Amino acid sequence: MPTQHYRPETYYARSSIGYLLKRAHSQLADRLEPALEARGFTFTQWVILMHLRDGLALNARVLCTQLRHDSGALTRVIDQLEARGLVSRERSRRDRREVQLQLTAAGRSLVDGTIPAVVERLNIALGGFTAQELGELTRLLTKLTLMLEGEGESEAPEGAEARQGAAGRAARSRP
Repeated sequence: MPTQHYRPETYYARSSIGYLLKRAHSQLADRLEPALEARGFTFTQWVILMHLRDGLALNARVLCTQLRHDSGALTRVIDQLEARGLVSRERSRRDRREVQLQLTAAGRSLVDGTIPAVVERLNIALGGFTAQELGELTRLLTKLTLMLEGEGESEAPEGAEARQGAAGRAARSRP
């Protein structure tokens, strides 16, 4: 039987991991949105562009699953990005039924030009953490994600560090 971290008689939403993760996500999105709006796109559009840039999703089906987004709504967002010349659709050579998405040169340029503003906002939002604390938070969130995806055991496997990004690596490289 797994460890009983919660008990029905003492369970409150405000202290549950799901509530806290969703609240933190919402707060971070609120801090990023002004920088994104200044560049003419939404938080959802930004997430899609970053997923494509980082190879986390290559088609709308995977994006829908990862973002937990309605396929119709996501198609409209992709249509908007395509109309702006930021994303292109191309039939898969392997399976003609599948349509792959990719950033255009203009999309990559927009993403690359936006990252400094996003990083600045993230650094401000995370300013209360030490590098060690941020590294530990990143490690624990990666561990939780891998466990929930069914990939992880008690520790994040090798390679998880690469998926944690620069914040996790920087935290571990500092004295």
